[in-house]
Amino acid sequence: MKKSRFTDSQIIEALKRVEAGLAVPELCRELGISTATFYKWRSKFGGMDTSLMTRMKELEEENRRLRKMYVEEKLKAEVVTEALAKKVVKPSRRREMAHWAVQDKGLAIRAACQAFDISQACYRYEAKRKSEDDEIADWLLRLTDNHRNWGFGLCFLYLRNVKGFAWNHKRVYRIYRELELNLRIKPRKRLVREKPQPLSVPEAINQVWSMDFMHDQLEDGRSFRLFNVIDDFNREALGIEIAFSLPSLRVIRALTQIISCRGKPQTIRCDNGPEYLSAAIESWAKAWGIQVERIEPGKPQHNAYVERFNRTVRYEWLSEYHWSDLEEVRLHATKWMWQCNHERPSMALGGITPKQRLAMAA
Repeated sequence: MKKSRFTDSQIIEALKRVEAGLAVPELCRELGISTATFYKWRSKFGGMDTSLMTRMKELEEENRRLRKMYVEEKLKAEVVTEALAKKVVKPSRRREMAHWAVQDKGLAIRAACQAFDISQACYRYEAKRKSEDDEIADWLLRLTDNHRNWGFGLCFLYLRNVKGFAWNHKRVYRIYRELELNLRIKPRKRLVREKPQPLSVPEAINQVWSMDFMHDQLEDGRSFRLFNVIDDFNREALGIEIAFSLPSLRVIRALTQIISCRGKPQTIRCDNGPEYLSAAIESWAKAWGIQVERIEPGKPQHNAYVERFNRTVRYEWLSEYHWSDLEEVRLHATKWMWQCNHERPSMALGGITPKQRLAMAA
């Protein structure tokens, strides 16, 4: 029988009645038990009183519990030792190992959770995939396909600040990692300056513009130049002039066209290139009442705003294509400049676009 219907005192009383002269068959008939059960009682509990019988049962139960604990601890140690060869750091990975221990090794759920240091709620957790995850994945795939140099930061800021989605950054990053869209981080050597000079930060639109040159080549090997102009206040691209040659008169014409649409700046920051040192530039700036601020020779960091803009131009579109003619370059530059001002979040502006910064200032 699984559990005795009789208490300890009743069993002891039955043994005493037989010792007093009662026949065993008569006692068994009275109690409704077999003679085998009675003789088992006598072999096990003969000569005991109720307290000794209770104590013996307690010891048996404790012994059974200790044996069970020993077997569990031994099995847990074997499972953990076998799992040491695998990296078990993240809770999801530990949950997988716990499921493996329960299914393949026969370990109890409680013991498996203790072995891999997770809760039973974590063990039983089942992720529920939401329909929005597919939408996030679709957006990330499209963004990284159209902008191959955009990392997670730009993708998330574009979705949050430009498109207005309220998705949490951890959720977007989880899907970004699952899609394996991470860019390889290239280590950069940085020069340590003892006394770096801080850049002046403009406080209003058209207060300081920055301009600089870049160069590239067509498929046939001919070199062409780019003349970039930005507003330092909101990092807005004001113009990208492209030609085989950009003398000072061409620079003046490009600046005049930008001023006719944007307005006149107070200061224009530039380097000491020959295009900027000409008398034509000096006379034009004086006629318009514009101050030309030249950086120190060999100090491009003093013109860091446009230098950072040049890097973005270089890596986001200029170096990704083999250009056949200047018209193709100009068309792509115009499209990218609109996208840079209206859709591309800027880390320097706190993750918003230049046009959004301009609207906030207005």
